[in-house]
Amino acid sequence: MQLTLEFGGGLELLCDSIKIHKVNINFPNESDILTVKDLLSWVRTNLIKERPEMFMKGDTVRPGVLVLVNDCDWELSGQLDTTLEDKDVVVFISTLHGG
Repeated sequence: MQLTLEFGGGLELLCDSIKIHKVNINFPNESDILTVKDLLSWVRTNLIKERPEMFMKGDTVRPGVLVLVNDCDWELSGQLDTTLEDKDVVVFISTLHGG
């Protein structure tokens, strides 16, 4: 499954300062469904290069990280259980950054 992942608000610093990642992700456990929970695990393992605790707490994002799936707040679509589809765009924005 091909996804576009975007990191902003300082989160890009955890991913070698690259804001936009076009990635191909295999379905977990021979399933044909990929959820945001699966994606977060993949991101932690494959994209986060340093300080994963700044991005995730347990199996979800830290408080203060806004997650948008195709420009829709993930809280409206099921949060960790949100089902992803090919070509979806997932955006992670930290609302807790200096200014």
